[in-house]
Amino acid sequence: MALLKVLLLLLGLGVSRQKRIIGGQNCDDGERLHHVRLESSNGDERIRCGGSLIHPQWILTSAQCWKSEPGWTNTAILKVHPRTAGQQSQVIQDIPVTYTHNGLQHGIMLLKLQTPVTDVRPAQLPDCRRELRRGDTVNLAGEGEMTTGPNNERFSTEMVNIAPHLQCVNMKVVAVSQLHQTFTRVFLASEPSKDICHGDSGGAAMHNGKIYGVIYAAGANYVCQKPTVILDVCKYLWWIKQTIGFK
Repeated sequence: MALLKVLLLLLGLGVSRQKRIIGGQNCDDGERLHHVRLESSNGDERIRCGGSLIHPQWILTSAQCWKSEPGWTNTAILKVHPRTAGQQSQVIQDIPVTYTHNGLQHGIMLLKLQTPVTDVRPAQLPDCRRELRRGDTVNLAGEGEMTTGPNNERFSTEMVNIAPHLQCVNMKVVAVSQLHQTFTRVFLASEPSKDICHGDSGGAAMHNGKIYGVIYAAGANYVCQKPTVILDVCKYLWWIKQTIGFK
């Protein structure tokens, strides 16, 4: 995951890709078993995102993680963590379900699997009787870019090599009940010298062992400059439960 810590010693070296100190750490092998790698490919390009299994047949992710253009195939890879779990792949064949209100599509998306997954415990949905507050800690995870460009730029969403371990990082909630772009409900999280990057979108923001958010976007084109934008699952919980048939 591009949980990046700025390495000032590299400034001025003129290299095209700078390795960064990772701001997070390897996720524990006993957690994040519900993490899903989403890959979109058209033969020439391949793009990676994250997602979370929240039901044996449903994945919660960001709407940014779907390629609908002709020629693209969207695949869910389950049991990617730990790496010894024995990965399983399914091509997503059903049309994704996105939340739409007054004709505006919000950034949250549900993907239905053709075959239910019975050997992975789904992520727990949040207890929204106590929503997130400023100062709360959320734990993010992903497999995105772990390097930056020569001037600290983020790279594109195209896939890079996958890290040996899923990466996790803690961030503090710095703003809640925010509106983003098409009135998508989000909260913001940040931590000095830590960040997410392309490829991490769609992964879960966990709090007290439950999924309270979905990584929506890195905060800027340059790392560690703006807070991470995270979809607020509590604002869409009724829609999620209705869609997946969860009572």
